[in-house]
Amino acid sequence: MPPQTALRALPLADAIERILVDEVTLQKRVQELGAQIAEFYRGQDLLLISVLKGSIVFMADLIRAISIPHEIDFMATSSYGASARTSGVVRILKDLNKSIEGRNVLIVEDIIDSGHTLDYLVRILQERQPASLRIVTLLDKPERREVEIHVDWVGFSIPNDFVVGYGLDYNEIYRNLPYIGKVRFTDDPA
Repeated sequence: MPPQTALRALPLADAIERILVDEVTLQKRVQELGAQIAEFYRGQDLLLISVLKGSIVFMADLIRAISIPHEIDFMATSSYGASARTSGVVRILKDLNKSIEGRNVLIVEDIIDSGHTLDYLVRILQERQPASLRIVTLLDKPERREVEIHVDWVGFSIPNDFVVGYGLDYNEIYRNLPYIGKVRFTDDPA
């Protein structure tokens, strides 16, 4: 895998091998997910929890697509550090500001691959006694799954590629891309 400085030095056209999900397709799917979630929770309390930093762009668009009243909160975790591979050890970097006891909670994830981070989050959030706990993810890599996770809404299932854009990063860069693209690595980290 190239060092971070090598990727930063590449022109964007050289750093992205191919676009997996274009901007128009992303926006259409987020609107569909928002409509499905609004219908599911119609007439109920709803708290969305964004798992930072990767899900922030998805969360921002999703909350505008959900037509019912809802609240938001944020958690931050780390299992990657500066690597392109998960360490399997999950750390909570930022916890919730609100109590979730008795609330309908929807975890908003950017991507699920091994499932370790989400499994950990679900377990600690269940201990806080929400009325319900469901999951929406923009991207799912089912072939990478090591832990069984039930996901209620999935934007896109993708192959086992290391992807960036629409909030997802490689070492804190490429979050700003309006599409999901596969990073070009010398040694494939996927």
